[in-house]
Amino acid sequence: MKIFPNPLDAVKLIQSNNRVFIHSVAAAPVPLINAMVDRAPELRNVEIVHLHTEGEARYTLPEYKNSFFTNALFVGANTRKALKEGRGDYIPVFLSEIPDLFNKGILNLDVALVMVSKPDRHGFCSLGTSVDVSRAAVKNAKYVIAQINDQMPRTHGDGLLHISEITHAIEHSEQLYQFKPDDPSEQEMRIGRFVADLIENGSTLQMGIGNIPNAVLSALDNHKNLGVHTEMFSDGIIPLVEKGIINNSKKKLHPGKIVGGFVMGTQKLYDFVDDNPQVQMLDVAYVNDSMVIRRNPKVVAINSAIEVDITGQVCADSIGTYHYSGVGGQMDFIRGAARSEGGKPIIALPSSTNKGLSRIVPFLKQGAGVVTTRAHVHYVVTEYGVANLYGKNLGQRARALIDIAHPDHRESLEKSAFERFSSMR
Repeated sequence: MKIFPNPLDAVKLIQSNNRVFIHSVAAAPVPLINAMVDRAPELRNVEIVHLHTEGEARYTLPEYKNSFFTNALFVGANTRKALKEGRGDYIPVFLSEIPDLFNKGILNLDVALVMVSKPDRHGFCSLGTSVDVSRAAVKNAKYVIAQINDQMPRTHGDGLLHISEITHAIEHSEQLYQFKPDDPSEQEMRIGRFVADLIENGSTLQMGIGNIPNAVLSALDNHKNLGVHTEMFSDGIIPLVEKGIINNSKKKLHPGKIVGGFVMGTQKLYDFVDDNPQVQMLDVAYVNDSMVIRRNPKVVAINSAIEVDITGQVCADSIGTYHYSGVGGQMDFIRGAARSEGGKPIIALPSSTNKGLSRIVPFLKQGAGVVTTRAHVHYVVTEYGVANLYGKNLGQRARALIDIAHPDHRESLEKSAFERFSSMR
C-alpha cells in the first residue's frame, strides 16, 4: 500500500475506458470521488458502478458526460436525473446476485474506490458500514484505492481487508454521512401497529430504513426474543437491543448475532456497530440468499412498494418508466421469508401518495417494473389493515386489496375489478 498526501495523486491509477466501483451508501469515499472527477478533462468513457450512495455524485453532472457514465446497480436520489437524461443506465438484478457479477467477471472491475477504518496492529482495515457487495468488488478489482478514515467503525464479519490488498490510499478523517428519518406520522404508526401484530415472539426480522420500519420497531416493546437477519439496518433496532427484546436467541443461524450487509443512520448507530462482536456484517451473496434466510424460523420480511395492482403485482423500483430505486433485496427476502418455517413476507405501504393518488391500482403504470410477482406476495399492509393474498384467486385478491385501499378510491377500484374479473360479479 502506498499512501499519498493528495487524493489527486492516489486516483491517477484510473484511466480512460476503466470500470470503477464506488463503495456503498454512507461509505462512499467523497475525497477520492471528487479527485477522480477533477481529472475529467483527461478521462473518457469511465464507467461508474455502485449501489445506492449518499452525497453528491458529481460524475453524473452534464458537463462530465464524455468522461463518466453511470451504470447503476441501484438508483438513488443523486443519480436519478442522470439516468433520466441518458448519462447513465440501470442494471436490474437481485442484490444477492450482484457479487457474482464481479466474481464471475461479468462486470470486470479495474478500480474500486472504498473507505476503510484505520488498520489494526495486524494490518487489517475494515469496510465498516458497508460490506454488502463491496467485499466482492475489492476482491476482484485490479486496483483498490482507499480512504483511510479513523471515524469509520471497525465491524466484525466479512469486511476485513489487509493493507496488502490496498494499492493506493489517502488518510482523511471525516464524519460519515448521517441519516435521521422524520418521526413517523399517525398514518405510518397505524401501518407499524398492523405489521407489529403480525410479528410473533421469536421472529427474525428483515426491514430497511425509513419511517414505516421505525414505526414497526417502535410498536414491538411487548415482544420477546426477536432476532435480526437483514440486508441493512438503522438506529431503530438499538432501543430494542438495549431492552433485550432483540436478543437473537431463537435464531438457528448465527444465534446471538445481528446479521446485516450494510448500515446507515446516525453516529449512535456507527458507535453501536464499532468493534461490536454481537454484529456480523457479511457479504450479501450470503445474507440475501433465500436458502440461507429460510433457515431461521419465523422470518418476517418487511418491504415497501411504489404501487400494488389489484392482483398483487408489486412495483418497487420505478414510477412508470422513471427509475426511482432498484430491485434490491426485496425478492431475496420475500422468498426467503415465505419458505421459512412460520415466516411472513410483508409489503407495507401507505394507501395513497402525498398527492392523494391511490397506491393500490387496477394496473401498474405503463413501463413500471414488477419487482415482486403476484405469486410471491403474501401480506400487503396499509393504514387501513392487512390483506393476506396467499392462496386467494384473482377476484379474492382484488377484494382483499380494495378493502385496505383508501376509502376515496375504493369505488373506482371496485368498478375496475368488476369489469376485469367474472368472479367479482
